[in-house]
Amino acid sequence: MSESVVPEQYRNLRSFAFGDGPRLANELLALVLRGVKTATCSTEDEPNMSTPGERWIVLDGQGQPRCVIETTEITFRRYGEVDAAFAHDEGEGDRSLAYWRSAHRQYFGRLGRFSEDMMLMCERFRLVEVFSGSEQTS
Repeated sequence: MSESVVPEQYRNLRSFAFGDGPRLANELLALVLRGVKTATCSTEDEPNMSTPGERWIVLDGQGQPRCVIETTEITFRRYGEVDAAFAHDEGEGDRSLAYWRSAHRQYFGRLGRFSEDMMLMCERFRLVEVFSGSEQTS
Protein backbone atom coordinates (compact mmCIF):
# COMPACT_ATOMS: atom_id res chain seq x y z
CA MET A 1 0.00 0.00 0.00
CA SER A 2 1.35 3.42 -0.94
CA GLU A 3 1.77 5.17 2.41
CA SER A 4 2.57 8.53 0.80
CA VAL A 5 -1.03 9.24 -0.25
CA VAL A 6 -2.56 8.03 3.01
CA PRO A 7 -2.81 10.77 5.64
CA GLU A 8 -1.14 9.88 8.92
CA GLN A 9 -4.41 9.50 10.87
CA TYR A 10 -5.55 6.65 8.57
CA ARG A 11 -2.34 4.61 8.29
CA ASN A 12 -3.39 2.08 10.94
CA LEU A 13 -6.72 1.23 9.27
CA ARG A 14 -7.49 -2.08 7.61
CA SER A 15 -7.82 -1.94 3.83
CA PHE A 16 -9.74 -3.81 1.16
CA ALA A 17 -10.86 -3.60 -2.47
CA PHE A 18 -14.45 -4.18 -3.57
CA GLY A 19 -15.29 -7.13 -5.81
CA ASP A 20 -13.27 -10.10 -6.96
CA GLY A 21 -10.85 -8.57 -9.44
CA PRO A 22 -9.23 -5.32 -10.61
CA ARG A 23 -11.95 -4.32 -13.09
CA LEU A 24 -14.82 -4.74 -10.64
CA ALA A 25 -12.79 -3.10 -7.86
CA ASN A 26 -12.32 0.00 -10.02
CA GLU A 27 -15.97 0.07 -11.15
CA LEU A 28 -17.30 -0.14 -7.60
CA LEU A 29 -14.74 2.33 -6.27
CA ALA A 30 -15.84 4.85 -8.93
CA LEU A 31 -19.42 4.53 -7.63
CA VAL A 32 -18.21 5.18 -4.07
CA LEU A 33 -16.20 8.24 -5.13
CA ARG A 34 -19.26 9.64 -6.95
CA GLY A 35 -21.44 9.11 -3.86
CA VAL A 36 -23.65 6.54 -5.61
CA LYS A 37 -22.53 3.43 -3.72
CA THR A 38 -23.18 3.68 0.03
CA ALA A 39 -23.68 -0.02 0.82
CA THR A 40 -22.08 -3.39 0.23
CA CYS A 41 -22.56 -6.97 1.30
CA SER A 42 -20.47 -10.05 1.90
CA THR A 43 -20.96 -13.56 3.16
CA GLU A 44 -21.14 -13.76 6.91
CA ASP A 45 -18.01 -15.92 7.10
CA GLU A 46 -15.65 -13.52 5.30
CA PRO A 47 -12.75 -12.26 7.39
CA ASN A 48 -13.49 -8.55 6.83
CA MET A 49 -16.28 -8.24 9.37
CA SER A 50 -16.94 -4.62 10.21
CA THR A 51 -18.64 -2.77 13.03
CA PRO A 52 -20.47 0.58 13.00
CA GLY A 53 -17.99 3.42 13.37
CA GLU A 54 -15.10 1.41 11.91
CA ARG A 55 -13.17 3.08 9.13
CA TRP A 56 -11.51 1.34 6.18
CA ILE A 57 -9.11 2.33 3.44
CA VAL A 58 -10.56 1.37 0.05
CA LEU A 59 -8.04 0.22 -2.54
CA ASP A 60 -8.42 0.44 -6.29
CA GLY A 61 -7.94 -2.53 -8.63
CA GLN A 62 -4.19 -1.97 -8.63
CA GLY A 63 -3.99 -2.04 -4.82
CA GLN A 64 -3.54 1.72 -4.40
CA PRO A 65 -5.33 3.47 -1.51
CA ARG A 66 -8.02 5.82 -2.80
CA CYS A 67 -10.37 6.80 0.03
CA VAL A 68 -11.64 6.13 3.53
CA ILE A 69 -15.15 4.93 4.32
CA GLU A 70 -16.86 4.53 7.68
CA THR A 71 -19.35 1.76 8.44
CA THR A 72 -22.66 3.23 9.61
CA GLU A 73 -24.85 0.11 9.85
CA ILE A 74 -24.51 -3.68 9.82
CA THR A 75 -27.46 -6.02 9.41
CA PHE A 76 -27.59 -9.72 8.62
CA ARG A 77 -30.10 -10.87 6.01
CA ARG A 78 -30.58 -13.87 3.83
CA TYR A 79 -30.07 -13.31 0.09
CA GLY A 80 -33.84 -13.43 -0.51
CA GLU A 81 -34.51 -10.90 2.28
CA VAL A 82 -32.44 -8.09 0.76
CA ASP A 83 -34.85 -5.31 -0.13
CA ALA A 84 -35.06 -2.70 -2.87
CA ALA A 85 -33.75 0.08 -0.59
CA PHE A 86 -30.54 -1.83 0.12
CA ALA A 87 -30.13 -2.76 -3.56
CA HIS A 88 -30.52 0.93 -4.45
CA ASP A 89 -27.87 1.93 -1.89
CA GLU A 90 -25.41 -0.60 -3.34
CA GLY A 91 -25.54 1.68 -6.40
CA GLU A 92 -24.85 -0.91 -9.10
CA GLY A 93 -26.44 -1.19 -12.55
CA ASP A 94 -29.89 0.41 -12.65
CA ARG A 95 -30.01 0.18 -8.83
CA SER A 96 -33.04 -2.14 -8.92
CA LEU A 97 -33.56 -5.20 -6.75
CA ALA A 98 -33.75 -7.37 -9.90
CA TYR A 99 -30.32 -6.12 -11.04
CA TRP A 100 -28.91 -6.60 -7.52
CA ARG A 101 -30.15 -10.19 -7.34
CA SER A 102 -28.75 -11.09 -10.76
CA ALA A 103 -25.36 -9.44 -10.17
CA HIS A 104 -24.93 -10.94 -6.71
CA ARG A 105 -26.05 -14.41 -7.83
CA GLN A 106 -23.28 -14.22 -10.45
CA TYR A 107 -20.70 -12.73 -8.05
CA PHE A 108 -21.25 -15.23 -5.23
CA GLY A 109 -21.52 -18.00 -7.84
CA ARG A 110 -18.03 -17.13 -9.12
CA LEU A 111 -16.82 -17.46 -5.53
CA GLY A 112 -18.56 -20.84 -5.20
CA ARG A 113 -20.68 -19.54 -2.35
CA PHE A 114 -24.13 -18.82 -3.76
CA SER A 115 -27.30 -20.29 -2.31
CA GLU A 116 -30.83 -18.88 -2.20
CA ASP A 117 -30.81 -18.82 1.61
CA MET A 118 -27.21 -17.71 2.17
CA MET A 119 -26.72 -15.25 5.04
CA LEU A 120 -25.19 -11.90 4.09
CA MET A 121 -23.60 -9.16 6.13
CA CYS A 122 -25.26 -6.04 4.71
CA GLU A 123 -23.22 -2.94 5.41
CA ARG A 124 -24.03 0.72 4.88
CA PHE A 125 -21.19 3.23 4.92
CA ARG A 126 -20.33 6.84 4.30
CA LEU A 127 -17.42 8.33 2.39
CA VAL A 128 -15.09 10.07 4.86
CA GLU A 129 -12.19 11.27 2.73
CA VAL A 130 -10.92 10.94 -0.84
CA PHE A 131 -7.14 10.88 -1.08
CA SER A 132 -5.40 13.48 -3.22
CA GLY A 133 -5.45 12.51 -6.88
CA SER A 134 -8.12 9.84 -6.34
CA GLU A 135 -11.15 11.73 -7.61
CA GLN A 136 -11.09 9.83 -10.90
CA THR A 137 -10.62 6.10 -11.29
CA SER A 138 -9.97 4.03 -14.40
